[in-house]
Amino acid sequence: MSESAGNFSSVPVLDFSLLDTSERPKFIEQLRHALINVGFLYLANHPVAQMDIDSLIEYIPKLFALPQESKEKIKMANSEHFLGYSKLGAELTKGQVDQREQFDFATRHVCRWKEGDPDYYRLWGPCQWPDENLIPGFRGVMERYLDQVDALGYEFSSLVAEALGLPADGLSHFYDVPELMQHRAKIVKYPVVEGESDQGVGPHYDAGFLTFLLQASEHRGLQVQNLSGEWIDAPPIPGTFVVNIGKALEFVTQGLARATSHRVLSPKGSTPRYSVPFFQNIGLGVRLANQVLDFPPEILKLRDGRGSVAATDSVNFTEFDREPSGRVNLIGRVKSHPDVAERHYPELFKQIFPNGYSGKGSAY
Repeated sequence: MSESAGNFSSVPVLDFSLLDTSERPKFIEQLRHALINVGFLYLANHPVAQMDIDSLIEYIPKLFALPQESKEKIKMANSEHFLGYSKLGAELTKGQVDQREQFDFATRHVCRWKEGDPDYYRLWGPCQWPDENLIPGFRGVMERYLDQVDALGYEFSSLVAEALGLPADGLSHFYDVPELMQHRAKIVKYPVVEGESDQGVGPHYDAGFLTFLLQASEHRGLQVQNLSGEWIDAPPIPGTFVVNIGKALEFVTQGLARATSHRVLSPKGSTPRYSVPFFQNIGLGVRLANQVLDFPPEILKLRDGRGSVAATDSVNFTEFDREPSGRVNLIGRVKSHPDVAERHYPELFKQIFPNGYSGKGSAY
């Protein structure tokens, strides 16, 4: 494969419905290319019900239009699980303020932590939900949506394994039994930019295995960085998810599946941009450095022919070679949301912020 083939200029669109036809091998081949050379893809004709997606999109402006007092009642600082509301401008990336307001939700989960367990077991637990009387029906729609993307994530993980020459269950040992798993999602509002900075969220990688992004308004803004460092637009395509590879999957596949630097620019014009990213996690206790996957030589050859990243504006996650997955994620959460950490994880907070913090978190 030539270097130019790996240095993409657009994000490929894959048709999930091909899996039930004689063209299944074509889908797997396209997925292999997207995993190795791009790290991003659009997924069309996926099984998540369009009716639920449409309902969720209809609710999103209403969610952000709730009275500020109601939003503050479920602020993230209340939650040891880092779930809840974050006001505009509460995070930094690469030293600049991210211009976004957001709610963090997650799939249904009962916290497993008990006295004596690792502190990162506290990372997963129940959501904080807005008052049902103020936004009736929202919780039911959001939970249905999360359940469906959760199921899609596991199915897609099996397809990733197949595309990389592994058995269909080749990645399944990275997950716990269902009752011990939780996956996270955000509902994000990027307001119209009024200042000099157009940073909705700065250049970054995702930490986990797979991210499924619903671009919930018509605004452009998502950009991904190719091998030579150019920023490539990934505009909304109705009826699709944008799927991208996280650093954990890149790590365990020896760089075969490529995590790609990406960012969001704030919208121009008169209306905000909305998006709903879903982040698929792996088991909290999994140590990625202990996992060795055996890939066919012809698959490894595709990676070696890809070329290397000449420039990136993102910083790697550096703890995967020595810490359990849950610890890596907890460290990231503490850096992003020091106000939550100071309240619920005071000892870890002091380790990471020995001199206190400036009032905004910064994961990168």
